[in-house]
Amino acid sequence: MSMYPHGRWAWLPLLFVLTSCTESSVLADPKLQELRAMTEQVDGERLMGDVRALHAAHLSDTPLDHTVWKNQELLAPHWHSHTRLKSGELMESRLRGLDLTVSRQNTPHERLPTSNVIARLPGVTRPEEVVLVGAHFDAFHGGADDNSTGVAGILELARILSQYRFDRTILFVGFDLEEIGGYGSYRLLSSRTGSSEKLVASLVLDCIGYYDTTPGSQATLPGFPSPRSADFLAVIGNDSSSRMASEFYALSRELSLIHTVPMLATGNGLNPLSEPLLRSDHALLWLAGERALFVTDTAVFRNRHYHQVTDTPETLHPELFRKAVQSTLAAVAYWAGGPR
Repeated sequence: MSMYPHGRWAWLPLLFVLTSCTESSVLADPKLQELRAMTEQVDGERLMGDVRALHAAHLSDTPLDHTVWKNQELLAPHWHSHTRLKSGELMESRLRGLDLTVSRQNTPHERLPTSNVIARLPGVTRPEEVVLVGAHFDAFHGGADDNSTGVAGILELARILSQYRFDRTILFVGFDLEEIGGYGSYRLLSSRTGSSEKLVASLVLDCIGYYDTTPGSQATLPGFPSPRSADFLAVIGNDSSSRMASEFYALSRELSLIHTVPMLATGNGLNPLSEPLLRSDHALLWLAGERALFVTDTAVFRNRHYHQVTDTPETLHPELFRKAVQSTLAAVAYWAGGPR
């Protein structure tokens, strides 16, 4: 999850809690029990194993050369630990072992080339309609929560969902270079201009594994009366994705998964005062006018290891991490129109 200079989540006065969630259409879905069975396949040990492998990949990788940037004295120290090659290779390798069509979207650039990882599960009846679920695979230091948890979540979703077929196409995406400006997601969206496919729903997973049930463990979010314990999953949308937030919340509650707190940024979420909101790859989707949700544990507002060398697998909460992935799986499968 990328940093901005004006204090993380200073935009929260522009948010409100989604209290009137429309649940009837979700709860009446005859496939709800099938979704429940799918979520039970999420393997917590596999998730944590992938996090450990990704964390090790970052630590053994060669950091990017940031001497291309001007004003080196202004760069925070953690910028010099920025890696992404080995984690991207690991993500691609795992996806290629599944029943998916996997490719790399390579964009050359003099200073900042990108290489997004894309895995496709074709839809059966409406393949031109696409549900995208993505996470960035670059990180500072070992990046266990930020964002090996998001990538591990994508790998587990792909492992389970690839065993089924859905009405709509599902794209599993690894975004490159999110931490320094969202270059990967910007270039992916630019490449889709004029495409006959339509994104009908998108989710971005960024920091989804750090939880603490201790009262007072959640820092106050300005303008938002958040729970005092850091044991919830935040699901953030804007006006166009408000129904998605409602459905995500309803599925998580009905299936007795993680405590989910849906929040909405007013309008398109791009108010002048909300610059720090543009902090992960969902922001590029919002800028493109797409319906997208940002799924997060709130990172620095509860995790003192954020962008630190201490962001290690041992600091995570495996069971709530698993439940966060379960909730996401149910939502993706529901929006994709399945399983068939």
